[in-house]
Amino acid sequence: MSSAGGAQTESGVPNLSRSINSGACNCTAMRKASRRVSQMYDAALAPAGLKATQFAILSEIDRRADDPATMRELADALVMDRSTLGQNLRPLERDRLVAWEPSDADGRRKLVVLTKKGRAKRIHARSLWLAAQERFERAVGAAEAAALRDILLGIAANSEITGSPGDAGMYSAQATQSRKALGGHRE
Repeated sequence: MSSAGGAQTESGVPNLSRSINSGACNCTAMRKASRRVSQMYDAALAPAGLKATQFAILSEIDRRADDPATMRELADALVMDRSTLGQNLRPLERDRLVAWEPSDADGRRKLVVLTKKGRAKRIHARSLWLAAQERFERAVGAAEAAALRDILLGIAANSEITGSPGDAGMYSAQATQSRKALGGHRE
């Protein structure tokens, strides 16, 4: 299978080390890729009764088990607005996978925690998630997947990217290094 945009891996997925088409919309390309990857992860997690977003939420809550987060802190960690997080938490709360607990330090603050059922669901889903991770890395290449994660996490961590186009510091050093590794960095 050939592609006008560059070489492809054996599975037909475009090789990420090709040069970037300056006329393409980055947002559209990321959204298309995000939808395709989300479809794969959603299908992989379906036997556990979870979507990829729900698994990510449960995993972030579990990661913070020793220092539970408020809704705002969880939304910030997931780079979501609170209303979207709330919509995603409702079915998890309804299914008794997450619960709200008052903070020991300040009883007015409500913290999001995993229930015993939520921990068990996450553990079950983790093996399905790992299979999806491996499938993605086989399709894209392990090194390319790692570099892509670095770039995307660099973008996600960069709150300045939502500022005006003339703002300085649009890219983190980590993202710049990853772009160089992919061969897409031009000076």
